[in-house]
Amino acid sequence: MRFETDCIHGGYHPDSTGSVTTPIYLSTAFAHPGVKQSTGYDYIRSQNPTREQLEKTMALLEQGCDALAFSSGMAAISCVLELFKPGDHIIYSADLYGGSIRIFNEISQKNGLSFTALDTGDLHAVKEAIQKNTRAIYVETPSNPTMQITDIKSICELAHKYHILVIVDNTFLTPYFQKPLTLGADIVVHSGTKYLAGHNDVLAGFLVTAHKEQAERLHFLHKTIGACLSPFDCWVVSRGLKTLPLRMDRHAASALRIAKWLSKQPAIRKIYYPGIASSPRYEINTKQTTGFGGMISFEVDTEETAVNLLQRVKLILFAESLGGTESLITFPLLQTHCDVPKEECFAKGINEKLLRLSVGLENVNDLIADLKQALA
Repeated sequence: MRFETDCIHGGYHPDSTGSVTTPIYLSTAFAHPGVKQSTGYDYIRSQNPTREQLEKTMALLEQGCDALAFSSGMAAISCVLELFKPGDHIIYSADLYGGSIRIFNEISQKNGLSFTALDTGDLHAVKEAIQKNTRAIYVETPSNPTMQITDIKSICELAHKYHILVIVDNTFLTPYFQKPLTLGADIVVHSGTKYLAGHNDVLAGFLVTAHKEQAERLHFLHKTIGACLSPFDCWVVSRGLKTLPLRMDRHAASALRIAKWLSKQPAIRKIYYPGIASSPRYEINTKQTTGFGGMISFEVDTEETAVNLLQRVKLILFAESLGGTESLITFPLLQTHCDVPKEECFAKGINEKLLRLSVGLENVNDLIADLKQALA
């Protein structure tokens, strides 16, 4: 079946009740038919029918062998980091979501992991950074917030020569626009809070793996750590997935129009949007994606302009998230990357003039009008 159909059905077939949507199984425990017998469900932390259906759908959409649903995107990242042991080394995209950098620096390093941050779009730099103890390359493409592009297929080919895992955060584009596992990646990470659920009303995270052995280990860690997604939240995300293709097409179409409009405004100094042909590594990005997504970052002329814009927007909301039906604008330096040292932020272009816009589903002309009056 095609992607749009999988988003709606995901392999689900109505049970004996005829329910056309996956039921919400709230039970924390499941009765055993007998000694050493199971229905396949024992305790909610191990598995739950509602969660299982969502995980099957996510595995199907990302074309992986298995998926796991977590209580947040950070819980998913925390779990995948448990695949590694003290002394292991990980290379990651320097321009990465601030929460990911925070967990690397504040949690994983004290647990004995070491990290090298660099432009993962620079294959030579990545190769030079590989050490004998390098176990993974962690990529976000497009990156958050400056939309840097990494050639996933080339990174995977390089990494696998050295038996190194490739982990890709696919939150910005979702499997509708980009499928890292089909390009050679081993594990995909999602903040399901964002585009997958799509309505700014639930916290969720996912891991999708290409390998059965990894899936078994991740399921063990998932059960042991216990940060599994609740049945109700699984149902909410499943409902959101049904409209994912429609929403992503609208997000992307509106974002491209807004990015082109912004590029003509006197107060705008720089645009970060992968859909503009002049964007760095545009050709690479078009080869590995089928759309550019709904995220735009842009730098204005002064800090005063940035602050004024945030205070003047009326329809667009000044809030720290992305991927929902409502358009949200964020000040990365003070929000998503507040725990990253300022000198590191400035080196990446994350400064007091940079803003990040998550383009929602409102009429694009209304969004442009709001930006126009805020910049006036």
